[in-house]
Amino acid sequence: MALSSDRQSLIPNFLYSTSFTSKTLPLHNMVGHSNPRVTPSPSPSASKSNFLIPAPSEPGKIEMFSPQYYAACTVGGILSCGLTHMAVTPLDLVKCNMQIDPAKYKSISSGFGVLLKEQGVKGFFRGWVPTLLGYSAQGACKFGFYEFFKKYYSDLAGPENASKYKTLIYLAGSASAEVIADIALCPFEAVKVRVQTQPGFARGLSDGLPKFVRSEGALGLYKGLVPLWGRQIPYTMMKFASFETIVELIYKHAIPTPKNECSKNLQLGVSFAGGYVAGVFCAVVSHPADNLVSFLNNAKGATVGDAVKKLGLWGLFTRGLPLRIVMIGTLTGAQWGIYDAFKVFVGLPTTGGVAPAPTAEVAKA
Repeated sequence: MALSSDRQSLIPNFLYSTSFTSKTLPLHNMVGHSNPRVTPSPSPSASKSNFLIPAPSEPGKIEMFSPQYYAACTVGGILSCGLTHMAVTPLDLVKCNMQIDPAKYKSISSGFGVLLKEQGVKGFFRGWVPTLLGYSAQGACKFGFYEFFKKYYSDLAGPENASKYKTLIYLAGSASAEVIADIALCPFEAVKVRVQTQPGFARGLSDGLPKFVRSEGALGLYKGLVPLWGRQIPYTMMKFASFETIVELIYKHAIPTPKNECSKNLQLGVSFAGGYVAGVFCAVVSHPADNLVSFLNNAKGATVGDAVKKLGLWGLFTRGLPLRIVMIGTLTGAQWGIYDAFKVFVGLPTTGGVAPAPTAEVAKA
């Protein structure tokens, strides 16, 4: 008996609680009811502590709109934005230099030729560390907060209005998320542009960040925040709202099978296609502000007026645009593909294709 008592003492008493709510599951339910001997009676300490074991809505699945759900979306955003932006660093490098010095970098092909001649193959990935870290931070906030704000605004609107005005909810949710995401991105973007457009300024983030701060102060890292908002907020609003709309149209008109009956591979293909088309729209809408960000972060003390005067309105809208369309289209398609692939990996549905779900959970709570 003493041995049996010692073994039982190794297992915390609170695990034997039989109190539960709709969101919890007692231990004997987890192991099954086939053997009644595994259902011990509750101890006095259990009733006092009222500690309960959380139960997912479905075994092995992440409950929708739970903290775990938003955490998964945040990780998916890190992977989708950080990895894709790092992969297209050579394109971004040429684009930034075409915007800053069009006399030297006259076209995409000649731009790559100049970089190869002056800096070698390694030069194509200059600035990849601030790119990876900056856009990983941005992606975490962008996707994680978008899912949060989309649900939050849907709850505020109510089920009927959420379905009726779903595009407005997509726009509001993505804009709210991007305001936060750009605060995380801005310091890395400032260092990245300086490293990429001023050869010899620094090798990368480790020496470029302290040098930038010594030169312009810590607040100088946020000098381009407003233009960054001007570039990224319209971009993200277009990215999410057009993606959701395009995917819904694809499932409605191009695929005869309902989304929940389609294979996961087909759903991921739709995510990539919808993301690529959305990326083209994003590039056009946000390109003038992208030129401003590159100009301001490259020239110390430069203003928006200086940029407009030097580039001209036509140049502001068109300089480097073809390359940015290719880059952003591919980038956005890949981001949605990676993001939804991660969601599928953890057992969540892909994004878009159906109207916002009624928010019954909030009413019950």
